[in-house]
Amino acid sequence: MSDSLHRLMAHEAQALLATREVSASELTQAVLDRIRAVDGKVGAYLTVTEERALEQAADADERLSRGDGTALTGVPVALKDNMCTRGVRTTCGSRMLETFVPPYDAHVVERLRAAGAVIVGKTNMDEFAMGSSVEHSAFQPTHNPWSLERVPGGSSGGSAAAVAADETLLALGSDTGGSIRQPASLCGVVGLKPTYGRVSRYGLVAFGSSLDQIGPLTKDVRDAALLLNTIAGHDARDATSAPLDVPDFTAALTGDIKGMRIGVAAEYVPNDLDPAVRAVVDAAVARLEELGAAVEWGVSLPSTKHALACYYIIAPSEASANLARYDGVKYGYSYQDGDGMWDNMEKTRQHGFGSEVKRRIMIGTYALSAGYYDAYYLKALKVRTLIRREFEAAFERYDVLLGLVSPTPAFRLGEKLDDPMAMYLSDVFTLPVNIAGIPSISVPAGFATWQDESLPVGIQLMARPFDELSLLRVAYAYEQATEWHKVRAEV
Repeated sequence: MSDSLHRLMAHEAQALLATREVSASELTQAVLDRIRAVDGKVGAYLTVTEERALEQAADADERLSRGDGTALTGVPVALKDNMCTRGVRTTCGSRMLETFVPPYDAHVVERLRAAGAVIVGKTNMDEFAMGSSVEHSAFQPTHNPWSLERVPGGSSGGSAAAVAADETLLALGSDTGGSIRQPASLCGVVGLKPTYGRVSRYGLVAFGSSLDQIGPLTKDVRDAALLLNTIAGHDARDATSAPLDVPDFTAALTGDIKGMRIGVAAEYVPNDLDPAVRAVVDAAVARLEELGAAVEWGVSLPSTKHALACYYIIAPSEASANLARYDGVKYGYSYQDGDGMWDNMEKTRQHGFGSEVKRRIMIGTYALSAGYYDAYYLKALKVRTLIRREFEAAFERYDVLLGLVSPTPAFRLGEKLDDPMAMYLSDVFTLPVNIAGIPSISVPAGFATWQDESLPVGIQLMARPFDELSLLRVAYAYEQATEWHKVRAEV
């Protein structure tokens, strides 16, 4: 069994750990061996914390022997490298923070440690979470385990690829405009963006503060529910953290969706889709109807067409403010050979930031500048309100909305790198969810032949704020009625 432990779902591993059929040390070593075997091809990790992981596994074994383990005790987890980890570098995929070692843990990391999870490393990402392919990482690209010449999606592509390649059992990503769901779809795994405020952002390096949310990337829906159980909840250190009780998300995993109302969002399944991608959606809808759900096509969210422009004003504006702290004075990369303080500061940002980060800082600074604030930023906030109201109206009629996550399967490395607009359009179906602050999940739904390769496609389910239970209920029922989550990439 030891040569296949890395392929386990987290809940399968937890059952073996609880009965002591497998030790946490054996499980962790199997995952570390898998990383050593395949990550040279995949490039999912920036930092592997082997020694610390084995120490945590030994502690987990002791805890399990006392009978006081949790659902995640001894289970290997990977973290996107924008979540602070005490004593372990946190780079955000940027030269600016290449040697930054935080003195504290993010809230979600504290929760994982308290649960006895084993943190095996930090995963690759687009620099400061700005990108859809992980090609904007300052250190290396990450390759899609299904086709190594293709992108894994972004910005949480390292976490998605690590899960898809069985280099971890669980992973956390962050989602500002689709950065959990889009790589989940492209890598054939489950990706859940919780409601804004459901999970504390304390210790998450900020990109767009009104949009960012941490969530699970997992091999199946049950694992996503288990991981969300651990990380969700109020945190007084995050002013946007919702002071709400957290339900047991696994209670939603009944498999019964009879009578649930599901609306297929027209703007998320457009008429000009590639036929192979459309076929995946049609099959998913048919399966949901077979399960007893009342599915209705053609639900319209007309302001969706403005979401891309709205997002690329709000998010860069917030990034412009958040990234102003990287000035070479307090921490991170610091250029020291300039002609005085101001020149050093300018060159710190010139050399420390990559091209995409600079592009978004400039967009945001322009949108917030005198004379343009009302024309751009204020107008974007008004559009945001319209988008939110349209979702609210739709959820008066439907329990869950359905659409695609991405217009296409994974594209080739380099294919969109020199065309920022084409890259931005990769997230056209995911951005509105962040703008509205609602929860959403990507679930594997099949494969489409794209550019002569068979590649994963995910469907996106969306629910009203803080109704992750309905989201998980539908996602689990659909998943269990199909085999897509069991099909694994061979690296």
